[in-house]
Amino acid sequence: MEKHITLPLTEELARTLHAGDTVYLTGTIYTSRDAGHKRMCETLAEGKPLPFDPKDATIYYVGPTPAKPGQVIGSAGPTTSGRMDAYAPTMMSVGARGMIGKGARLPEVVEAMKKYSGVYFGAIGGAGALLAKCIKSAELIAYEDLGAEALRKLYVEEMPLVVIIDCEGRNLYEEGREKYLKSREV
Repeated sequence: MEKHITLPLTEELARTLHAGDTVYLTGTIYTSRDAGHKRMCETLAEGKPLPFDPKDATIYYVGPTPAKPGQVIGSAGPTTSGRMDAYAPTMMSVGARGMIGKGARLPEVVEAMKKYSGVYFGAIGGAGALLAKCIKSAELIAYEDLGAEALRKLYVEEMPLVVIIDCEGRNLYEEGREKYLKSREV
């Protein structure tokens, strides 16, 4: 099913999304990769607040390239999500609900998604220039020393994504494979 949704990704909104849905996302998202996630989790472990409010937030696993003159941001394709698996349950425990990336997730992440009503969106790898066109503003908010992995606040319009894992734990990668294999049994 095709859905146009506006963030923040509340629990109620997350529950309307199902593995396999095509989603066009509009609203504020944050960027971070493994170095940024490590730093955020260390900050939380120290009892300090994050540099943004994680409640109902969506985090895009991306390290964008520098913007060319006249552009908001450079190429912004997804990073392999498994690199954030060690940190995702902690981030969800403090309110972050949406994750955008590519590739499979560990069972511990899927369990945290079920517990905290999280949603994992897949972005098309190799389409960073196309995805960048959906980004209407970009602001560096923390960890500038991490370069491409710095924490940024983005505003996106109609960003094309697919729900890979929904908050019930249904996984498009698994369901799609099963459906394909059954179709081959003819």
